[in-house]
Amino acid sequence: MKKQDIFIWVVILSILILPFSLKANTCLPDVEGLCIPGVTITEDTQIDITEEDKGTEIITTTTTTVTTTTTTVTNEDSGDILDGDNDYVGTSKEGDMDYDWSGQGPASMPSGNSCGQLGTDKCAMITGSGNSTSTMGVDGMGTTFFNTIDISDLQIDNGGEVKYSIKVDKQDAQDRIYMHVSGFNGTTSVFSGTDVLSESGVSTGYQSYNGSFNFSGVLDKIIVEVGGRDINMAIGPMFDDVSINVFYNVINTIVTQHITTLEEIYYLDIFNPVELDFVEEVFEYNDISMEEGEISFTPVEPEVEDVTLASVELEIAEIEINLPEPEPEIVEVETELEMEIEMEMEEIVVVEAEPEEETIEESQEEPQESEQKELQPKEKEKDPEEKPKEEKSSEPKVTKKEKAATKIVKKIDDKARYDDAAQTKTLIVMQILGNTKTFFDSQAYIQDTNVTEYLNKTIDDPYGMLFNKAQNETMNDMVNSQWQKSR
Repeated sequence: MKKQDIFIWVVILSILILPFSLKANTCLPDVEGLCIPGVTITEDTQIDITEEDKGTEIITTTTTTVTTTTTTVTNEDSGDILDGDNDYVGTSKEGDMDYDWSGQGPASMPSGNSCGQLGTDKCAMITGSGNSTSTMGVDGMGTTFFNTIDISDLQIDNGGEVKYSIKVDKQDAQDRIYMHVSGFNGTTSVFSGTDVLSESGVSTGYQSYNGSFNFSGVLDKIIVEVGGRDINMAIGPMFDDVSINVFYNVINTIVTQHITTLEEIYYLDIFNPVELDFVEEVFEYNDISMEEGEISFTPVEPEVEDVTLASVELEIAEIEINLPEPEPEIVEVETELEMEIEMEMEEIVVVEAEPEEETIEESQEEPQESEQKELQPKEKEKDPEEKPKEEKSSEPKVTKKEKAATKIVKKIDDKARYDDAAQTKTLIVMQILGNTKTFFDSQAYIQDTNVTEYLNKTIDDPYGMLFNKAQNETMNDMVNSQWQKSR
């Protein structure tokens, strides 16, 4: 990999690794109170690059992991947990104060006009004048109404807020009334809060009060305590229509990962040509696909050529037309005859000079012999003038049809030479050249003979038993001889 490519990859990585997020709000696990409802999407991209040198190639693997975290925050409402219809409390513990919740100090449950502006139905009145600390740790207590509510079915584990409402009628300004709410996770206190609704010395009369307490984490139990003092012992502070609602956070987090792997192979050009040819053949004759990380090879069915006698004859005819006319070959035949004629010509020239001198010195009989000698070379002089007959070549002439047939056979690819189409074409070419086109017209079929009858017969060997006995005796003799030697 070049340095420029490495630099580009580093820049890309520095950009992609930065986390990308779409945030609607932040709601930590230990947040106290209610979170802002919404959706938070956070993306984190991590890129890992590995390089493996296998000698023949360098494989660079780039793995990109994109982690997407989608967080959805909603606020759920339990409803009034002091309403018996919501199945958190029974009839005797409902907030309509038709029944005494029980608690500390004296109390009464008046009704009708005695409840003042709270209505004609029943209400709760604080009648205790004591000044002590309540069960929940509130000072200045003379009477309490105590209620414990199990809310474990809500499965609250991400904090929230507890809201209350209460109606109070305090006719004596010297009286006192408060509202206390505590939250627990099992026996562990989650939150605790006290609101003094009307303090001693304050003239409030009829009032409706609302308040809230935030909490974090898990909440499965709430304790409500309403208490106070009746100073003048006349008409104490009265209350009615108590309601408690728990609003809590529900956080759903979905984490998804998208992993992309990219492989780059850099070949080092050290492959064996045979191996490259093999690879090319694999890709040429197979359809290669990948499913779930597994590579599969499906052979490609080659197109089968429809080879017939007519098609081969037409192909031969087309090639015959395109073949050029053969040029006449000039064969220079040098035979031993030419050599002999040249040698004899040289001898004749030498002989002609001698007889002329001899005719002057010798007798007249000798010229007759010379004349005879002269006659012989004249006959031989005719030989050079005669043209030697050209020897006929022993090689057979190759016709255009044979040349065309040879070209057709040579055009067959080596890889496909032994398939059905190539074999059929070769056979048809041989038939055309040998004028045996009707060779396959009539074919004889050999009828299979049923040999079951012969297979079921058994040939007895009359000497088999004797042969077996002889073998047994021979074996016994060998054993006995070995046993005697061991002794």
